[in-house]
Amino acid sequence: MPADLARPHTSGMERLFGDDESPAGNADALSEPRAEAPLATRLRPRALEQFVGQHRLLTPSSPLGRAVQQGAPHSMILHGPPGSGKTTLARLIAAGSGAAFEHESAVAAGRAEVRAVIDRARQRLASTGRRTIFFLDEIHRFNKAQQDALLPAVEDGLVTLIGATTENPYFEVNSALISRVQVYELEPLEPDEIRVLLDRALAQGECGPASRIAPEALELLAWRAGGDARTALNALELACDTAGPDTQVTLAHAQDALARGALLYDARADRHYDTISAWIKATRGSDPDASLYYLAVMLEGGEDPRFIVRRMVVLASEDIGNADPGALSLATAAAAAVEHVGLPECQFALAQAAIYLSLAPKSDAAKRSVLAAREHIRGRGATPPPSQLRFSTRSDGEYDNPHRRPGHVSPQELMPDPAIGARFYTPDQAEAALAERLERVRRERGRG
Repeated sequence: MPADLARPHTSGMERLFGDDESPAGNADALSEPRAEAPLATRLRPRALEQFVGQHRLLTPSSPLGRAVQQGAPHSMILHGPPGSGKTTLARLIAAGSGAAFEHESAVAAGRAEVRAVIDRARQRLASTGRRTIFFLDEIHRFNKAQQDALLPAVEDGLVTLIGATTENPYFEVNSALISRVQVYELEPLEPDEIRVLLDRALAQGECGPASRIAPEALELLAWRAGGDARTALNALELACDTAGPDTQVTLAHAQDALARGALLYDARADRHYDTISAWIKATRGSDPDASLYYLAVMLEGGEDPRFIVRRMVVLASEDIGNADPGALSLATAAAAAVEHVGLPECQFALAQAAIYLSLAPKSDAAKRSVLAAREHIRGRGATPPPSQLRFSTRSDGEYDNPHRRPGHVSPQELMPDPAIGARFYTPDQAEAALAERLERVRRERGRG
């Protein structure tokens, strides 16, 4: 378990969702991986000469090749399929330039984390003169406002941005940011390139003697990995573990490893997102056992509990909402527990929350309602409130305070003229009490 997750956190909820949420960046881009990390992580190249693939991009005469060789990187987006070397290349670029390396995922990070990275970069530059490379994985997951938050620091050269994405950045990244970076397209690895990596793993004794691996098993892994080095290496490790230390790894072992797909959790790899997605869907599906299973997968894999509990807080409103308002209270209490006690003790709070969220009645009415209201505004624009509702002494109308009415309900119109009659909130089946109250209130206000 990483040391910063093992110690208690004492800085409160603002650490989880505020400006100080993101831990300090890793100053060493090629820090030694933990012993229990997946094979693909342990075998990550530590020098450019060890990097396999992407020859077209890394020739000495190419812009990227020159930048790497000269230790003078520029802001860029690396676009390519999983396992093509985006993260590894970013780490090598940072190490070759001597820059500090900050790594965030756009799935879990927001503007607060971006601000924290920029603040650390500014402090680092002022105190030591050392520059910062900010590696933002899944950059296409940032919305326009989040991407715009990066622009000043990239323009000023305060950070060198390296974004990574599996999606076409020209469609997913806004044009203002695209215009300030160079886009490089990485290609899937060829089978012979993946075979180089598999042979390297065997040569380093990662899976025991090379002689225990049937040649046809290696060929299958190289060809069936779909150009994904991570898939091939982790499948090799799984096949070796399945066969056991004294049994030859056969073609059948390799086939089984590829088919099973559960290729060892990696908190920085694609399956990190697959597993949290599975947890969300299992919890939304009201299966506490499946929810606990995926929670255990993440905890065993060394996942940051703050990443997990953020999704719990989101799910409490997005998928449960007012069907059980206590779900949000419990989720935020679990978030406080994560901050106050840390691992391993906070796992019990996470388990409690996972069980409660799984068994709570489900409603996505809150999510649908706010999205419908925002869609209305985007399509028709925002109209100023009626005069009687404005914060102004110059009012054409008089505000009718509902507290002065029987039942605390006033018939006064509260929508601006163009939106009168619009309905955004439709109660879900699990919100029967709210549906009944809404119908009664609308009837009493003459809006039935």
